[in-house]
Amino acid sequence: MEIQKRKNFIINFLYFTIILLAAFILIKYGLPMVAPFAAGFVIAYLLRTPVCFLSERLRMKKKAAAVFTVLVFYCTVGLLIFLMSVKAFSAVKGFLFNLPALYAAHVEPILSDIYSGIEQSFLHMDPALLTALEELMTQFSQSLGQMVSSLSGLAMGYVSGVASSLPGLFISLLLLIISTFFISADYDRLTGFCLLQLDEKRREIFLLIKEYVVGTLFVCIRSYALIMSITFLELSIGLTVVGVENSIFIAFLIAIFDILPVLGTGGVMIPWIVLEALKMNFSMALALLLVYLFVTVVRNIIEPKIVGAQIGLHPVVTLSSMFVGAQLFGVLGLFGFPICLSLLRYLNENGVIRLFRMEENTNSRQDRGNVSDKKI
Repeated sequence: MEIQKRKNFIINFLYFTIILLAAFILIKYGLPMVAPFAAGFVIAYLLRTPVCFLSERLRMKKKAAAVFTVLVFYCTVGLLIFLMSVKAFSAVKGFLFNLPALYAAHVEPILSDIYSGIEQSFLHMDPALLTALEELMTQFSQSLGQMVSSLSGLAMGYVSGVASSLPGLFISLLLLIISTFFISADYDRLTGFCLLQLDEKRREIFLLIKEYVVGTLFVCIRSYALIMSITFLELSIGLTVVGVENSIFIAFLIAIFDILPVLGTGGVMIPWIVLEALKMNFSMALALLLVYLFVTVVRNIIEPKIVGAQIGLHPVVTLSSMFVGAQLFGVLGLFGFPICLSLLRYLNENGVIRLFRMEENTNSRQDRGNVSDKKI
């Protein structure tokens, strides 16, 4: 009996390991291959409401309403992205091109002043030691200047590399637009065909998963909008108190930048603090550092609680799943892993799967799951 239990455990372990490995390979390497079509399906799903509205109110054929809606959507989004991209590309290119000149005009004089102060402080030192210190400072200044120049060159090379990848990006964008038109025009037919390939039980489970995932995505969007609003409020108050001009506008830009998982608030605040310190404005640098630390600590406290509370996970589980997801799949894993864990919890509570035991009243939850299944 004990040997049979061990065999069952090994078989189940291997079974779930193979499933997880296949899912990892599929998401990591398979999803990018069909990304334009998957994104086209998501956009077509989001545009269903305006398509149905036009079809019912204006008495248009659904295909014509779908084509018109998709055309208006891409024209509007394309125009906004084009205008923003041109302005951002011009600003970034100008900054990178002028980076050595900015270093020579602003950073190098500050380093010279620092060196002069050190030299005045150590005039009583041994001349040989002072000469070595002069050579060291000169080499440091030259190395820093070369590093800035090489950084500017690398950045310009990166911009050129992005420009060279535009043909592939254009092809993917073209496939995205074309697939959105076709999927939106025949959305009911395509989804109906896919559902027909499933038996009744699997169809009910699929629809249950779809409704929960869609609802959870909107909940996550609402959660991060709340986090961004809190960050904006904190930055607005903090920057206003320390005397920064245009504090509200700057706080708004940093709050938007804070949504990015890799860069976040530190991507703007840390270079700003360093720049103020190089200008010898230590009071402003210290004030900005305190604002940054306060915002970072508050975000790290509230993010797991807000996101976890919205999707029904403990803050520790939410934080660990976000970290693991970001390590494995980047931005997709950062948001997708908590949603997947929340989905597993939901399916387990409704009796669809049996992965772990719940703490309280498992039978009532199973009954509630059976009732929800009957409704579907």
